[in-house]
Amino acid sequence: MSEQKSISEQIKHAVDSDTAAKQLSGAVDAPVGTPDNPSDEIFTLANLITLCRFILTLCFLFLFPRQGARGVALACYIVAAITDFLDGQVARRTQTVSWAGKVMDPIMDRALLFIGVIGLVLTGELPLWIALVVIGRDAVLALGALILRRFERRPIDVIFIGKLATALLMFGFCDMLIGVPVVEGLGLASVPWLPGLNGASAIAGIFFIYVGLVFSLLTAIVYIVKGIRIIREKSDHEA
Repeated sequence: MSEQKSISEQIKHAVDSDTAAKQLSGAVDAPVGTPDNPSDEIFTLANLITLCRFILTLCFLFLFPRQGARGVALACYIVAAITDFLDGQVARRTQTVSWAGKVMDPIMDRALLFIGVIGLVLTGELPLWIALVVIGRDAVLALGALILRRFERRPIDVIFIGKLATALLMFGFCDMLIGVPVVEGLGLASVPWLPGLNGASAIAGIFFIYVGLVFSLLTAIVYIVKGIRIIREKSDHEA
């Protein structure tokens, strides 16, 4: 039992060390189940929705390559994308924010995003460079977060433009999977790896993906700048 508690505390510190330390010392004033004071509950409605997202993502991965199953796969992905917004709202509105949810939610989000983009690349409906940007951006931020933990225990808070970027990418991927509406190319480029911006017709969702990528990269820049500022402040303070 004590070993389980130790593992639990380690997970909490890995997710949000400052909040975990405050809880351990009894210095938290916020009600239990709020973002500043997550509960230890596991079986909450919000966490069940998050788990359903993971199951739906696996279903999409299994069904998407199969002949005649694309419609069902698409339905799985769209419902999973909706739950990405739903679980957080449920947790906050019902005051059931939990440590389990804090761990599960970002993992399920990225799994859904990565599998969607990889599925579209494998079927030739999305250029490879988009997948490399989406996955590469997250890899760089994950590495940055590991470096930052040496200087600041609390992770950088998610900003609105980051949430907007994820929403745009999710919507764009869903529309690409649906395949409608098809719009005329803008003729701004003459290369095949910029569908929609070249002269060829493309699914409208690609434009949401382009905007989502821009916001996603801007978010990465903001996080990197904040991280560098924190490292400099901590280094100056220690010096």
